[in-house]
Formats: sequence, C-alpha cells, structure tokens
Amino acid sequence: MTESSLLKGKRILVVDDEQDILDVLTEHLSMCQVVTASTFEEAKKLLESRRFDVAVLDIMGVRGYDLLEIANQHDIPALMLTAHAFTPDNVIKSVKEGAAAYVPKEEISRIEDFLNDILIARAKGESPLVAWQKRLPRSYFQMRFGAAWEMADREFLDTLRTAIQSRSRAQKKQD
Repeated sequence: MTESSLLKGKRILVVDDEQDILDVLTEHLSMCQVVTASTFEEAKKLLESRRFDVAVLDIMGVRGYDLLEIANQHDIPALMLTAHAFTPDNVIKSVKEGAAAYVPKEEISRIEDFLNDILIARAKGESPLVAWQKRLPRSYFQMRFGAAWEMADREFLDTLRTAIQSRSRAQKKQD
C-alpha cells in the first residue's frame, strides 16, 4: 500500500495564517479531504464541530498550542508545522503537550510521509513519535540548532522517551 493510498479520503484539517502554505498543503494532500483554516477562531470551531483524522497546525499566528490542546481533547492527532517557531524549546514543548510530530516548514514536501507515520502508529496503537524521530533524527536537530540543541538534548530525549512510554501505556489501557 502506498502512502497516498493510506491517506486517500482521510479528513485533514490544515491551519496556517499564510495562504501560500494552505495552498501548498492542499495540493500535496490532494488525495485527502482537506479543510483549511487561517485563524484560531476558525480552527477552534472546526475542531470542536467536525471529526478529523489528523490536524496540521502552525504554531505562530494561529495560537497553535491552544489548538493542540483542543485537538487532544477531541482525540485528533496533531502535527505541528512551523518555520519561525522552530526552536529546541518549541520542539520540547510540542512533545510534552502531546503533538504527534513537530516538522519544520522546510520539510513540507515530505508531509505525506509524516502524516502516514501518524496514521500507521495510531492504527497500531503505538506512539507516532518513534517514526517521527527516525524521519528527523537527532543529527538533524544538532545540525539545525548547534550548541542550543546540545544543551536541550538530554531533556528532550528524556521527554521523548517518557512521552512514548506514557502514550503506549494509555493505548494499552484503551485496548
């Protein structure tokens, strides 16, 4: 089964305050039922009134962390997609607050891969963070953040391990 066929027909909410990003993601995800929102208020209303398989949330400009909390309340896995907020602190915050993945906008051409990982992990009752960590390995973050990453690295890895373990335990309880 190809990645596109796994995504075919899935309901994806894409939230970003930049219209060009909404357009690019809509094009990349043409096999999906894509709904877009460009403001926090629009996205909040959609998250609370409709069912989505995955939400793709910008952090800046649309209160992405507040939307992540709402998505979590409605059991909608969220991929955080950002350019300006791509920092070690935001990576750690996203993992701690329950994001399924945290992806820089420079990786937007691989969005299908990241969403596919989330859907597969969810179907298996596993944490999508394992696949995410393989797609964006530790060396990627070291190269991007340099010394700032080295300082955050231990905390991040501990946070990642804890998040994966707690999500795995929660999934087992649901099963």
